Formats: sequence, structure tokens, C-alpha cells
Amino acid sequence: MNNFEYALALDVADALRLIAADPTAKFIAGGTNLIDLMKENVARPSQLIDITHLPLDKIEETSDGGLRIGALVPNSDLAFRSQVETRYPLLASAILAGASPQLRNMASTGGNLLQRTRCFYFYDTTTPCNKREPGSGCSAIAGINRMHAILGMSEHCIATHPSDMCVALAALEARVLATGAGGERSIAFSDFHRLRHISTAICGRTRSSQRSNCRAKALPITTPISRSVIVCRTPLLLSLLRSVWKSRKRQ
Repeated sequence: MNNFEYALALDVADALRLIAADPTAKFIAGGTNLIDLMKENVARPSQLIDITHLPLDKIEETSDGGLRIGALVPNSDLAFRSQVETRYPLLASAILAGASPQLRNMASTGGNLLQRTRCFYFYDTTTPCNKREPGSGCSAIAGINRMHAILGMSEHCIATHPSDMCVALAALEARVLATGAGGERSIAFSDFHRLRHISTAICGRTRSSQRSNCRAKALPITTPISRSVIVCRTPLLLSLLRSVWKSRKRQ
């Protein structure tokens, strides 16, 4: 693991300032994905910006009957929250279907949405991988690819996004409210994670999103930082995420 610096973000504005000053830095909350990538020498951030002290760990009711989910809410807390279990059982089930209880206790909602799309070869730095090193090739196409994409793939990459939660949020038409250097914006979850041939610029970085029955909003800030946990683009290297969920009004 390479040497890196550590910084503690005091608020969202401070987190944005820190990430703007060092484009190679990364936000860290639970670290369940980033630490693995660092140990495998796939990610080599010059600085880790700790966002765990930001006030983004709440699940709140909205005036229209929806839920606002902070980006730092642990996956386990979200899955077992009574409002989620009763109103959005699809979301609760999807969260519990992924990882282990230990990982769900550590992983944040925003981090789940922003984790890297990856496969076995992405972790193996001895093999070509366009996602890890653009232009080097895709080892999975002619290699071990049983769990890879059938739809939405390209000749450059056939890896799939690993989040079960994101599938549920897309089905529920969630929305993400993101905040970055360019201000605040609301992103439909269906636009949050981009396909291989589509690139979207947000806050100076690339991202994507999706939708779900209950609409969620999140505020991205700069690199992997989240304010609300619902809808944030995969390459959400933009900023803090903060998500707000709005349930669709019944007809």
C-alpha cells in the first residue's frame, strides 16, 4: 500500500475544498470497497478525506410522505428501519441480499451507490483491464466471465455494477440530490449509473444514476463523498452525496 495523507472534513464545504485541492484524493466513510482497492494496489490515492463526521447519517420523513436518506447511513440501519421495511420492502430485501452482516454494518448508503464497477480482472493488476488502465484491453471478454454483463456491455468492458441496492432504487425511481463545486442538482436514479458508451459530466467529474418507486435525492460533492444515500452515479467521484427520497403519490 502506498503512503497517503489523512484529512478530516469538518463539513460539506470543507470536504469539497479538500477534494478540489487534490484531485487524486478520495473520500472515505466505511471504506469497505476503497480499502480493498488500496490493498490490491488498484487505487493509490494521495490523500484520504474522512467524511464520517459530517451530519449525513439521518433517515428523515419528507413532507410528501417519502424518506430522505443520508449518504452516511449504514446499510444495515437502512435495511432494518421500520419505514423502509414496510414501505419499501424491495429496498430492504436488496440490501440484505448483499455482502455479510459485518460489511453491511460498515458500508454507507452513499458508498454502496458509488462503489466501483469491477470484476476479477479489475483487482488483478497483472492483467489488462480497460477500467483500471484505459486502452489496455478487457481480459474478461475471453476469460472468466460467467457473472458478467449480457446487456449494456461493450467491446471495452463487460463488468457489472456489484450493488443489489442500486437495482432496487432504480426500480423504485429514486432520485439523488448531489452537491459539488458547481452547486446542487437532482439526478434521476435511472441516469445515475451510465452505460459503457455514455459519459456524463457532473461537478467536473463523471457520474451516473437510476430511478425507483420511491424517489430519492442525494447531493454528491466531489469524489466519493456522499450526503444522502440514495441516488448517486457510479463514477460518483464527484462529491459528497446526500440523498432525499420522495415516494410517488398514489393515483
